[in-house]
Amino acid sequence: MTSSAAQQDLAEPHLRQVLAGVGLDVEYVRAEGNTLHRLDENGRSVPVLDMMGGFGSLILGHHHPRIVARAKELLDARVPVHAQFSRHPYANEVAAVLNDIVHRELGTTEPYHAIFANSGAEAVEAAVKHAEFDRVQKVSALEAEIVAHLERTWEAVRGGTARVPGDVLAALEVDAPADPLAGFDRAAAEVQARNAAELARPPLFLTPEGSFHGKLVGSVQLTHNESFRVPFRSLAAQSRFVPLDDPGAIVKIAERERRHLLDLTVTGDRVVLTERPLPVFCAFVLEPIQGEGGIHPLTAEFVREARRVCDALGCPLVADEIQSGMGRSGAFFAGSLIGLRPDYVTLAKSLGGGIAKTAVTLIRASRYRPEFELLHSSTFAKDGFSTQLALTVLQLLEADDGAVYRRAAERGARLRAALEAVRTEYPEIVREVRGTGLMLGLEFHDQSAATSAEIRELATAGFLGYAVAGYLLREHRVRIFPTGSAVNTLRLEPSVDLTDAEIDQVAEGFRGVCRVLHAQDGRRLVGA
Repeated sequence: MTSSAAQQDLAEPHLRQVLAGVGLDVEYVRAEGNTLHRLDENGRSVPVLDMMGGFGSLILGHHHPRIVARAKELLDARVPVHAQFSRHPYANEVAAVLNDIVHRELGTTEPYHAIFANSGAEAVEAAVKHAEFDRVQKVSALEAEIVAHLERTWEAVRGGTARVPGDVLAALEVDAPADPLAGFDRAAAEVQARNAAELARPPLFLTPEGSFHGKLVGSVQLTHNESFRVPFRSLAAQSRFVPLDDPGAIVKIAERERRHLLDLTVTGDRVVLTERPLPVFCAFVLEPIQGEGGIHPLTAEFVREARRVCDALGCPLVADEIQSGMGRSGAFFAGSLIGLRPDYVTLAKSLGGGIAKTAVTLIRASRYRPEFELLHSSTFAKDGFSTQLALTVLQLLEADDGAVYRRAAERGARLRAALEAVRTEYPEIVREVRGTGLMLGLEFHDQSAATSAEIRELATAGFLGYAVAGYLLREHRVRIFPTGSAVNTLRLEPSVDLTDAEIDQVAEGFRGVCRVLHAQDGRRLVGA
């Protein structure tokens, strides 16, 4: 049935207009491997090399035959999708396989419990919710201990076995009355008022500059790009962003945000005022390889310092492996290549094999709060269809002693060498090639001072990367996009089945872009 409304642009019409402006509003009708097929103006199918890979969701390519076959089997078998609050043995199998991988790559034997979700952003939301639940439980225990101390101290003062000395009253800025009971009442009231003020302040997150962890209410607060985050900053806890080039800044930020509660106890015959550290930071959340921030791998030094500070603060370290994980880096966890030892890990994207929408948050057993399972749920998470497809994906990745990981490293090295050759030919156009494995970025030099008016205006508006993507699609049949927060960086995240011919096609496409930019041919860039 076709309604009159269907003839209008109602599904995100503004986005379609933006895409149309740079020639990216095409319809894709079929996909396999690294190829998408679009319709041209005559309705004919045109193959396009997909270097986006579903923003990192297709480490095994579009419609991998084994995954498609398994999906068909599950649907034909009428596997329940909606059977919440029942046993889910296949989800447990996925968690078990993931634990084997965690133990192998992260060098631990501690179990990691699994909370399933539908998307990467939702997995991050589950992680930060659990971390905040854990922090609140710790704060509540500390608060209860201080209340118990206050009651015991009151009994000692009332019984005449302890008194409130002048230095305690002075520290609290309380006048010293003649009556010792009145002095205690004033001191206790001031302690309670100050503690209440501290407890009313919201928690904070730590995360690196350039980070991206989703666009939901909580996860967007962890995203460094202000255009994504600031309009919604009043809705959730805030982050403190750590410079990547200064690991020591983590300590400075932690010290600057340090808070405490006051505690009154008795030592001998004196009431003593002490400061008790208050858990402030909910979690430190980071990507081993920053995706939307411009494809920046973190350094071993940075993650070592992050781990040290988290241990000192007592807050968990969360590794967002949603885009970098599942073998894309040449290892299952990109963080394992730089010595990252997280308390939580989030996975999504390729976990569903390009077909199922599934994600998972792994939490170290020693930090896990079982009660959280009764507070957090998701209608489609942990169902028999998506978890069994995820199990198939993991079997494919782990087959032949991890042959997929070795191929990702080898194909990534070959692709990077081809891109470096382009940079060598056009150093005034290409600023840098960076990344790990099959998660690479090519950054162009800023063109905001270009002599071409078209190129200059695109660069100034932050649309040069999208115009380059439109040119590559139109002229070279290569699909690619810039990263969300570093718009001069083009991302490349193909599947492990990338061929030499496809790599050559990408390299020749970028050479074409460089020739256009070198000639300052703005009209050709935009297809005018």
